[in-house]
Amino acid sequence: MMFRVPRPSRRSMTTIAALIGVVSAAIGAHAALNKRGVEAPRSKDTAQVDAAVPAASRFALVIGNGRYPDAPRPLSQPINDARALSAALRREGFDVDVIEDARRGDIVQAVERLKARVTKDSTVMLFYGGYGIQSGRESYMIPVDARIWNEADVRRAGVSIESVLDSFKDSGVQAKLAIIDASRRNPYERRFRAYSHGLAPISAPANALVLSSATPGKVAEDGDGENSLLIGALLGSISSRVVSADAAFAKARLAVTRATGGAQVPSVTSSLVDDVKLSPVTADASAATGG
Repeated sequence: MMFRVPRPSRRSMTTIAALIGVVSAAIGAHAALNKRGVEAPRSKDTAQVDAAVPAASRFALVIGNGRYPDAPRPLSQPINDARALSAALRREGFDVDVIEDARRGDIVQAVERLKARVTKDSTVMLFYGGYGIQSGRESYMIPVDARIWNEADVRRAGVSIESVLDSFKDSGVQAKLAIIDASRRNPYERRFRAYSHGLAPISAPANALVLSSATPGKVAEDGDGENSLLIGALLGSISSRVVSADAAFAKARLAVTRATGGAQVPSVTSSLVDDVKLSPVTADASAATGG
């Protein structure tokens, strides 16, 4: 027996088509709602990061020397300072190269590495903690492998701070920052001088800012803290979100001067013509500083 399948009427087909359209619209609306749920509003912190003013490339060379064979005991603060400052600068977006207990060759190679990476829009920071000696009108970083018995040995075995800063100027970088915590009474000068002279005034090349731990010609004694007074104060300036390098250095100088009752007065030398930022500038920070 044969059964004949009834053909749907034109009205039935129209009804089915309408039903399919309604179901498709419902599925589309559900998918759109799910997409909006995934794309939740961004947090305020994310918005602030996106609103940050794009910063030029920023590099730092951080040197902490503590183990000198000719010294009566190791210096602990320069190593601690180098590590703490490196961490703080990395949080602020600096590309940091840190070396500890550096020999002369290590310092020269690190400077060359940095010169090969910088560009004309770069900001470069140099930190040196350890022993320093002035010879003539220049101040020298003293590597841990230095053998110094007279004035000529200082110039031969040391690395001139001014020459390093000048080499960055020759590379055409935008701004140079230097933090020199080396005005210590050290074992070398007593071999050929009656007393320790501290450091000579450090000349700032074009568009540079230099902070040193004591007034030129003065020495500063290490305290009992984990960090030196200068770096402890500077870390406080950076963590307080002081944006300008000028302001951060000035704040650290004032803090050290007050903490020592004027016995230690850091020196600041500036030839800056640009407003150099230490911390990333967000929209909120820019409004607060009038930027």
